[in-house]
Amino acid sequence: MVIGMERNRPPMWFWIVTIILVLWGVMGVAAFYMDAMATPEQLAKMSAYDRTLQASRPHWFLWLYGAGVWSGLIGGIALLARSRFCQPLFVLSLVLVVAMFGYMFAMTDLIAVKGFTAAAGIPILVAAIGVFEIWLAGLAHRRRWIS
Repeated sequence: MVIGMERNRPPMWFWIVTIILVLWGVMGVAAFYMDAMATPEQLAKMSAYDRTLQASRPHWFLWLYGAGVWSGLIGGIALLARSRFCQPLFVLSLVLVVAMFGYMFAMTDLIAVKGFTAAAGIPILVAAIGVFEIWLAGLAHRRRWIS
C-alpha cells in the first residue's frame, strides 16, 4: 500500500454486489465447462442446428470462452479481495467475451436462424454485466475501497 493512500471501508452494498458478481463468474465458468465437456448424450439432446454450430466453432473459440469467463471470475475475486487488479481483469474478460460473441454473430447465421432476441439476449446481458463490473471497479478505486 502506498503511504497516504489509505483504503476506505466500502459500504455493505459493495460486498453484496461483489459476492453476486463472484457467483456470476462461477456460473460463467460452469457454463464453459458444461459446453466444453458436453457428452455425446448431451449433444444428442440439442437441435441439429445447435450441434452443427457447436461442431463448426474454431478451436480458438473455446480458448476465448474459457479465458473470458475465468478472467471475469478472477476479477470478481480480486474485487472481493479489494485488489486494484480487478479492473484490468474485468476489461480483459469483456474484450474476450465480445470477441467470442462477435465471431458467432459475424461468422454464422445464428441470428437468421434463431432470431435476434433468442440469439442476442444472453450476450447483451453478459456484456452489460461486464461493463457494470468495470464501472464498479473504477468507482471502488476512486472511492479508495480498493488499492
